[in-house]
Amino acid sequence: MSLTTAKRFTIAEYHRLAELGFFEENQRVELIKGEIIQMAAKGKPHSVCQTRLDRELYKLVGDRATLRGQQPITLSNNSEPEPDRVIAKNRDDGR
Repeated sequence: MSLTTAKRFTIAEYHRLAELGFFEENQRVELIKGEIIQMAAKGKPHSVCQTRLDRELYKLVGDRATLRGQQPITLSNNSEPEPDRVIAKNRDDGR
């Protein structure tokens, strides 16, 4: 009996696949623990909730942190999720 193991991608390999056009233009995927995962579609309730949350977070956070939305964040476990909202520490380099 032979066992098969799923290919786990590094962040560099994931970026290279995107550069090579491996993903379709409108295909929404993210890298989670080395696996390329199809992202769920967003509906109207999700969008309305996100808009309301954004409005309140901007008031609360101000310039004390950076609010990022639906942008990839690189994690040390070969993950690059695109969360709806991240409250990130301000950095001098603007990232």
